[in-house]
Amino acid sequence: MASANRPERSAAFLLDEDNGEVKVTYTADTKVSNAGTFCFNKEDHTIGNLLRMQLLRDPHVRFTGYMLPHPLIHKLNLKIQTSSSQVTPVEVLSSAIVDLGSETDYLTDKVADAIAKWRKENDAEGGAEEDAMNF
Repeated sequence: MASANRPERSAAFLLDEDNGEVKVTYTADTKVSNAGTFCFNKEDHTIGNLLRMQLLRDPHVRFTGYMLPHPLIHKLNLKIQTSSSQVTPVEVLSSAIVDLGSETDYLTDKVADAIAKWRKENDAEGGAEEDAMNF
């Protein structure tokens, strides 16, 4: 039985570009200098926590935090305040995204190397066991 009130599952992660839905919007803060809020459409805690932790590593970031307005609204609001007017929230977010990409590439390479090493070791052992059985 289908539920009439249940939204489509794809509505949680697919953008409706036909209706002008965009992935990220930025609003500069009018009360706090060097601050702004990014609204990520169709995102959740996974990307919010990754970005927050990466931004907190940056010495130019004074404050960063994120919130989800409601569990059924698939938006993430990320607030960033920089420590000086020489660096904008847009610049530190761009830097954090590039850094996360570099870390992901590094991890991917390490995992591929570990898998190749494991296969090489296990193929060598497996071949030796087969040779011992065929004396």
